[in-house]
Amino acid sequence: MLKDITLGQYFPGNTVIHRLDPRTKLLLVIVFIVALFLAVDWISYAFMFLVTAGCVKLSTIRLKSILKGLKPLIFIIVFTGILNLFYTKGGTLLFDWWIFTITTEGIKRAFLMVVRIMLLITGTFLLTYTTSPIALTDGLEMLLNPLKKIKVPVHEMSMIMSMALRFIPTLIEETDKIMSAQKARGADFSTGKITERAKALLPLLVPLFVSSFRRADELAVAMESRCYHGGEGRTRMNSLHMERRDYLAFLAGAIVLGGMIAMNVYGI
Repeated sequence: MLKDITLGQYFPGNTVIHRLDPRTKLLLVIVFIVALFLAVDWISYAFMFLVTAGCVKLSTIRLKSILKGLKPLIFIIVFTGILNLFYTKGGTLLFDWWIFTITTEGIKRAFLMVVRIMLLITGTFLLTYTTSPIALTDGLEMLLNPLKKIKVPVHEMSMIMSMALRFIPTLIEETDKIMSAQKARGADFSTGKITERAKALLPLLVPLFVSSFRRADELAVAMESRCYHGGEGRTRMNSLHMERRDYLAFLAGAIVLGGMIAMNVYGI
């Protein structure tokens, strides 16, 4: 189960999506999220589904990898769908018992909400799948540069966010190793009541925290030995430049956002 969590992983490639400037991808993800929240009916959701499918196709990321990334979030997706199913009013009443009510509008809203969450996760996953942590850090820092005028530590914020993403797969791998070691000593994480399974997970926390602090200390020593002193005076081996494909990507994003606004205004 833990190995199915692919958030923070980077899949190297040479596709159009991989070659886009990280600033372009970050801004397009924001545009994608805004467009997705403008979707209100079947047609608009179908349109956003086609846009997402097209991006996945262009990135050549395997569908299996995306589905594996969604698997650990199934509980959240299903829970959100159930809430919308039972507590959305309107339409024809199909079922009514105690505090649970199912209507045609509730079924529609639950299905569309599940689709929205899945598309939202897929779109944000594509950002980390196709952008290296270093490029993501540089892109975030350059986008947040205007905040330096009000003394916001932009470089440090960008570094912290990218390092957090970078170490998610590492911590997952470390947790899996600790779980395997505990199972070899007779620990059981898969049977029993929920409370018993939660208690069984407690012995994982101490070695995981120790390992995390050790890795953080090693990283700090490595950065200090390379004379790291923040963003001031820092040079970059690969500077970021906007190219023709980035402007075409912005145009495509504007068309998608404009299409969603038109669907909302004119009820297409």
